[in-house]
Amino acid sequence: MTDPAQDTPISQAPVIITGMSGAGLSTAARVMEDMGWYTAQNLPYTLMVDLVEKCRELSPPINKVAVVTDVRSRDFGGDLTAIVKQLQIRFNNPTLLFLDARDDVLVRRFDSVRRTHPLQGSGTLQTGISRERELLAPVKEMADLVINTSELSLHDLRRVMQNSFATLANQRQHITVQSFGFKHGAPTDADIVVDVRFLPNPYWVPELRLFRGTDAAVSDYVLQSADAQQFVQRFVDMLQGMMAGYRREGKSFVSVGVGCTGGHHRSVAVAEELAKRLQALDGIDVTVMHRDISRG
Repeated sequence: MTDPAQDTPISQAPVIITGMSGAGLSTAARVMEDMGWYTAQNLPYTLMVDLVEKCRELSPPINKVAVVTDVRSRDFGGDLTAIVKQLQIRFNNPTLLFLDARDDVLVRRFDSVRRTHPLQGSGTLQTGISRERELLAPVKEMADLVINTSELSLHDLRRVMQNSFATLANQRQHITVQSFGFKHGAPTDADIVVDVRFLPNPYWVPELRLFRGTDAAVSDYVLQSADAQQFVQRFVDMLQGMMAGYRREGKSFVSVGVGCTGGHHRSVAVAEELAKRLQALDGIDVTVMHRDISRG
């Protein structure tokens, strides 16, 4: 007998959106609605399966269902893993999206709207954030897609989500290539981090210092050496083999961090070149982001 879960288009598999309070869950819900998904917010875990089933039983059925849940849900401490497994049995594999952000960014966002954190109790805002991060650690570990919104505008988050779900709909894999500066810390949500500080640094060339790795003069300077070309091609070859393994394991999203000292020159140029070569591969969509390019 054919498994009905395998006949469900991946674009119609249920989506569960969760993450840190203040990381953009409400915005994510609006994006899903704009993309044509029926979206329910703050739904207790135990009602998720019932909601999806009821939506499928309607005439006409609602096949694209997304559920946004966070620590305000009554049974947030319940077993989300068990719920995901139930959805896997009844429908195609659900997608678990986790939104995250740095603690300092979350503190700033809560302060700007003068809100208390739902878990801070009589403690400080940082206390609530720390409690939530500890509670959500196993959920983040099982997520299909983690989006760190620390440096994302509302427009950027919308673009990343739209690209990601377009990838799912087309049954393709997606690689996010993100440049960053080590002096600002490595991205915590990267699956793979590479260090390109071994390449010549345009910062020490006065006429290049004020430009960025997206500028042709800087890009040419960074990528002109045989070492740079060899590194980029070998890394692309390695990633291509890894993506085949990830596909077998059901992993559709991979995040690659490319770091230099400040995140202005070498990492940006290499990230752009990596993205260009990866985009030429079959079955892979690529997004390139530059986390620290505008930092002083």
